[in-house]
Amino acid sequence: MNKLKRQEIFERWRAANPIPTTELKFKNTFELLISVILSAQATDVSVNKATDALYKVADTPEKIAALGTAGLKTYIKTIGLFNTKAENVVKTCKLLIKNHKSQVPDNREALEALPGVGRKTANVVLNTAFRQVAMAVDTHIFRVSNRSAIAPGKNVIEVEKKLLKFVPDEFLLDAHHWLILHGRYTCLARRPRCGSCTIEDLCEYKKKTID
Repeated sequence: MNKLKRQEIFERWRAANPIPTTELKFKNTFELLISVILSAQATDVSVNKATDALYKVADTPEKIAALGTAGLKTYIKTIGLFNTKAENVVKTCKLLIKNHKSQVPDNREALEALPGVGRKTANVVLNTAFRQVAMAVDTHIFRVSNRSAIAPGKNVIEVEKKLLKFVPDEFLLDAHHWLILHGRYTCLARRPRCGSCTIEDLCEYKKKTID
């Protein structure tokens, strides 16, 4: 895919959605961090449903740490892998209190040192909360990048590096959100909705549908 096509793709996405953001619901950076940890292998809808009740009673590292693992599980038991996630979240809260004055750090190394925080989670927080250029490549973004040929790669790291290289500078801050939303609602895993896709004529996918 050439530079002009990529430029046009992102111009169309920006025109349709000028201020894209995550669909996770949060009121501050701490809530965003916890929600992203909980969202691993789970839908944003299921996370939002659980955290709506959780954040009403525990919206700081101190309050979640006070709940403890057992207490936290009662709020997140509807989310996949909730046992492991509860342990990681409580440990993360304790480390935030101990090492970061209860604040979420704004650098990758410190974020990835927190339990339950991998590269993808760190990228989401850095991009969404701190407005740093970062590409959190999940299954949606990996699929869209490869199908469309915007940034094809064999693994998430390769796709991440290519996106950072090929996405025009003016779109880098919001590219992650446009890509994930496109994968979530248009370029679906089982059958892409090519017929109702705003970038169908620019996309280089060879097995386009008429939907």
